[in-house]
Amino acid sequence: MNRANDWLQQAGRDIEHSRLSLDNGFYEWACFSAQRAAEKAVKALIQTLGGEGWGHSVTRLLEELPEEIACSSELIENAKELDQHYILSRYPNAHPQVAPTDYYTRNQAQRIIEYAEEIIRFCENKISQS
Repeated sequence: MNRANDWLQQAGRDIEHSRLSLDNGFYEWACFSAQRAAEKAVKALIQTLGGEGWGHSVTRLLEELPEEIACSSELIENAKELDQHYILSRYPNAHPQVAPTDYYTRNQAQRIIEYAEEIIRFCENKISQS
């Protein structure tokens, strides 16, 4: 059963949650939700292509796309930065002497959301071409 539409719909909700978190000063959650949104969008693309995406690394999921799905090096670099927030945004022991809430900034969260939105748009475009 292909659930690509469900994955893409949830990616949209996750990026919306990310923006709400940004607006309310929850910058660590904005980054985490942005990473999750990008991951789900790539999984939607993979399912559209008949595959099954496993794992949480946006970078790895993008790199495993078929060759005919061209990912720019910039998109991969953005995915690498997104992936850093899967754990760092949630666990105090990922940071020396501070909680994630003390580590994240508004500018950082805005940048991460933009990266996620680029990946979501990329996936939506590829899905619409399939």
